[in-house]
Amino acid sequence: MFNLASSYFTQRSAYLTTNNNRIQTEVRKWCPQGSCCGPGLWIIQYNTILNLNFTKRTTAVAFADDFLFITIGESVKEAENFANIEMIKLNAWSKRSKVGFNEAKSKTMLISRRKRKDAKEIKIYLNNKPLNKLQQ
Repeated sequence: MFNLASSYFTQRSAYLTTNNNRIQTEVRKWCPQGSCCGPGLWIIQYNTILNLNFTKRTTAVAFADDFLFITIGESVKEAENFANIEMIKLNAWSKRSKVGFNEAKSKTMLISRRKRKDAKEIKIYLNNKPLNKLQQ
């Protein structure tokens, strides 16, 4: 099984053909898309995020290659602090697993039962960079 899985990730190439030109490059990272083993290997890799030691205030949900982290707090500041603690765990997992997250595609959203007169900003960081608010 190990040899089969190892061979799956070796000697892979990507091709781009336009008109009469063909460019080939060796692929050294990521899981091949469109393969029958890809989804299973993806689940094995990313399922470990769901098993991180999150606090009881945080829920992690995964769908395909997207993740949603829901953090609850008594105040906006408390929720922001808990979310940043969880993001530190996610960054550590990312480094251990050699998987990167694109902070430009990651967004934050504040959901509250209270009606606020002013828009409350939250500062959540991924890869030590602030995440943008989801435009609604």
